Amino acid sequence: MDLYVNKISHYIPEGVVENSYFKEVNGLDEEWIYSRTGIKTRSKAGEEENTNTMGIKAVDNGVEDLPYPMASIDLIVAATYSPYDTVATIAHMVQRRYHAERAKCVSVSSACSSFINAMEVVEGYFAMGKAHRALVIASEHNTAYANETDPQSGHLWGDGAVAFFISPEKYRESDAQILSIYTQGLGHIGKSTSAVYLRPRNGGIGMPEGRDVFINACHYMVEALERAGERCGKKLSDLNYISSHQANQRIIRNIARQTGFPEECFLMNIENRGNTGCPSCAISLSENLHRIQKGDLVGLTVFGGGYSCGAMLLQF
Repeated sequence: MDLYVNKISHYIPEGVVENSYFKEVNGLDEEWIYSRTGIKTRSKAGEEENTNTMGIKAVDNGVEDLPYPMASIDLIVAATYSPYDTVATIAHMVQRRYHAERAKCVSVSSACSSFINAMEVVEGYFAMGKAHRALVIASEHNTAYANETDPQSGHLWGDGAVAFFISPEKYRESDAQILSIYTQGLGHIGKSTSAVYLRPRNGGIGMPEGRDVFINACHYMVEALERAGERCGKKLSDLNYISSHQANQRIIRNIARQTGFPEECFLMNIENRGNTGCPSCAISLSENLHRIQKGDLVGLTVFGGGYSCGAMLLQF
């Protein structure tokens, strides 16, 4: 069955935190932060915002010219590792807002790989004939859990959300076909179970093993793209753009050197958004859609704590 992304939309909160803020908070100089991460500012949710409200706004931004009614969506999959509510999830909140009474509601968590895992869940439901129109919402409220005084990772995190509307039909020339989705759990490698954590009542979010994350992210984001390509007969050299997890600009540059893929063909927003977690690769794509031309092949690739990886190929 062919599957198409009929609409992509995102939401970025208005709050902005500049690097200079962290000098008094955790002692890090703004230029040092930029040289080590590629981040100058990061997005921050407002006091009345949370993971659910940002996810709803990402959907709101996509419904205006959606080619079918929201009530016809029969599967809503939420992706997050920083939930506001683990019971009434983003999926349930969107179902209620738009009266999508036929929809199954599922929430997926696999650290920063959660968005790609959610897309694979949709693929499975379609393959079984249990869904016909789907919505994937990825949203992270990292700053709600971040310890800003932590010099290892307190300065990395940003907030934001994205929405993908999916069906077996191509309604417009701009719709992207999903050629392949690949995911893999990597809990057996490196320092996977201790490198990144989010413990709501025991330290919040942290990344004590950044070097291990860096090494494995550089390897497995490339491998995930290669595995996804093998499934549809595509190679890295066939890609026009890569939109990767926006964890660190140095990871992206290392991947560019490692593969020979032009750095200017990586879609990035980390400089202004920070690490927005699992929606980051998709938010970056959404913010750079104006660069995509008809016929372009775009690869999304991610690496998550725990560990995990995943990739998806979209033909526009």
